[in-house]
Amino acid sequence: MVTESEITTVLDILKQSKGQTMLDKYQHLPPFQLLIMTLLSARSKDSTVIPIALKLFEKYPTAETMLQLKQTELASYIRGIGFHNTKSKHILQLCHQLITEFNSVVPNTLEQLTSLAGVGRKTANCILAYVFKIPAIAVDIHVHRITNNPRLSWINTKTESQSEQALMKIVPKKRWIEVNQLIVDHGQRICAPIKPKCHLCHVKDYCVYTNSPK
Repeated sequence: MVTESEITTVLDILKQSKGQTMLDKYQHLPPFQLLIMTLLSARSKDSTVIPIALKLFEKYPTAETMLQLKQTELASYIRGIGFHNTKSKHILQLCHQLITEFNSVVPNTLEQLTSLAGVGRKTANCILAYVFKIPAIAVDIHVHRITNNPRLSWINTKTESQSEQALMKIVPKKRWIEVNQLIVDHGQRICAPIKPKCHLCHVKDYCVYTNSPK
C-alpha cells in the first residue's frame, strides 16, 4: 500500500517541473467564465475548448448576456466541442439558475455547485480548488488513470467517483488541490495512456508501469 510519504514525494517532484493546466493559465477570468470553461472541457481537449470559450466570452461574458442566445445559437458557437448540443442546453439552464437562485454569483460549496445543470463532482471540485482555493480533489480521466494501476497504483478503483473518495482518504488534505494541478499536467505532457514518455518522467521510480515487465 502506498504511504503518505510516497504520495508527498511524488507531488513534490511533479511540482518542480509543473506546467500550467487550463484553469491555472486562465485563473484571471471571472468565476462564471471559469465554470463554463470547465463544463465545456468535460471529455474534450483543452486545446479545443480554450479558443472557442474565449471567443464566446468576448460577446457573452456573463450569465445574463449568455441567456440572450437560443440553445441552437449557443450550440453553433461551441460546435467544435464534444457533446455541444447537451452542453449548450446545460449552460443556458445553469445561467438561469445562477441568476434566479444565486444572485448571479457562482456558489462555493460542493452541494450548491452540483445543483447546477451539467455540473458534476469533477467540475464542482475544479471550481472549489482553482477559483475558491478550497481543498478538493478534482478527478478527471488523467487523475483517475495515473493514480490507479498500472501507473502510480495509489488506489484500485473502477470509476472517477470512486477514485475521488479513495484519494481523499490517503492524500493529505493540504495537498488536495495539487492533485489535479500536477497530475493533469503530467498526464497531458508525459504520462499518456498510450506510449507514455517514460524516458522523460521524473516519477518513474514510483510507477508500476515503468517497473513492470513489458
